[in-house]
Amino acid sequence: MVVLNRIYTRTGDAGETALVNGARVAKHSPRVRAYGTVDELNATLGLARLHATGETDAALARIQNDLFDLGADLARPEMEKDGEAGYPVLRIIETQVTRLETEIDAMVAVLEPLRSFILPGGSALAAHLHLARTVARRAEREAVELAAGESANPWAVKYLNRLSDWFFTASRMANDEGRADVLWVPGANR
Repeated sequence: MVVLNRIYTRTGDAGETALVNGARVAKHSPRVRAYGTVDELNATLGLARLHATGETDAALARIQNDLFDLGADLARPEMEKDGEAGYPVLRIIETQVTRLETEIDAMVAVLEPLRSFILPGGSALAAHLHLARTVARRAEREAVELAAGESANPWAVKYLNRLSDWFFTASRMANDEGRADVLWVPGANR
């Protein structure tokens, strides 16, 4: 359990921070950038949820919780196993990825096929979900960069990849099941 009885510690004043396992790393390290962007994505979802209701709000709440799992995963090098930590190490797992895929498939079944690229916008919820999609893509790029140089859970990268697809599909659902999507018109302003 996390206990935060002090908000500032001054331990990061020299440009370093502690990972979950206690190791100190530079605040600009790929690992910190990756889980920092996941945190930014979670905050973006907080804004999106101001416009969400019902099943969509519940799904976004579930994803926000997953993003805390993902942040914890990225904040601990993968080579470290359960026994070393003294408790089960939290990792993104395959079922979290397949749940996103199942939900995407259910949404796509309702939508008409795309015949144009979509401009981010439409309803307030759709606009926020498009923003979440772009932040998720950046988090994915940073997680891929992390995995290229250090240990990282491959399911974490896959989760971020599916999540951006989920946000894209959910944004179409938020635009009256795609009927209110804002379509790109190539060369419209030449």
